[in-house]
Amino acid sequence: MIDLLAIWNWLVEPLQYGFLRQAIWVSAFVGLICAVLSCYITLKGWSLMGDAISHAVVPGVVVAYALGIPFAIGAFTFGFGATVAIGYIKSQTRLKEDAVIGIVFTGFFAFGLVLVTKIPSNIDLFHILFGNVLGISTQDIIQTLIAGFITLMVVLLRRKDLLLFCFDPNHAKAIGLNTQVMYYTLLSTMALTIVAALQTAGIILVISMLVTPGSIGYLLSDRFDRMLGIAIFSSVLSCVMGTYLSYHLDVSTGGSIVVFLTLLFILTMIFAPKYGILRQQLRQNEIIVDR
Repeated sequence: MIDLLAIWNWLVEPLQYGFLRQAIWVSAFVGLICAVLSCYITLKGWSLMGDAISHAVVPGVVVAYALGIPFAIGAFTFGFGATVAIGYIKSQTRLKEDAVIGIVFTGFFAFGLVLVTKIPSNIDLFHILFGNVLGISTQDIIQTLIAGFITLMVVLLRRKDLLLFCFDPNHAKAIGLNTQVMYYTLLSTMALTIVAALQTAGIILVISMLVTPGSIGYLLSDRFDRMLGIAIFSSVLSCVMGTYLSYHLDVSTGGSIVVFLTLLFILTMIFAPKYGILRQQLRQNEIIVDR
């Protein structure tokens, strides 16, 4: 028999602590934001770009703390600056985009590490890399909410244009859509999303939150609206359950969130009804039998 009382106590116990209740809803909000953008990133094939922006915000965080300004301003400035640098270098050289991204994001990240060691501050590099949602301050929550709501509003207002740009940029350009504006709009929302997720997952784990939910939705549906719904559900569920597991197992909250999300992806990859590994193997066996 399932011990319902034990399950109830498992669910209720963390809610007795205010900082855990706060961590749960902040993580869920960040999961929502990441999931929405993840669908566009998956269609566009920009997972490496998300990696670049997340690493590029490090010097911005350090500079912001040194100047006494909100870290979101510094993080967004350097994150967006990295995207501009990538676009400029790509247009002025014969290098391919992946090479340019690798050069820019490692340069920005290394510059951030140098600043961390040279500028006196109370910045914990571990928290920058892996997040610290359990110790998030009220000011950081406000910055997260502002960055998240701006991202949602931009995506909501330009959702059709962004979808066309991600799915078929040549067609978007042919019908008169300014693809350059769409390019930087999407990059700007990525930078804002990373700023929003910085305290929850950190710059390392946020890459997974920007890529995995959309990948799960992509494997389970061919329709964008359903893909979006699946991505949001899987991301928010992972954020909530990951926070719970981090409390009960006494492990990293950001790590728990990403591990849970990765497990969902593995299950989807194997058992997806149309594009899962088992389904693909069954189709191959059916083809062999027919022959």
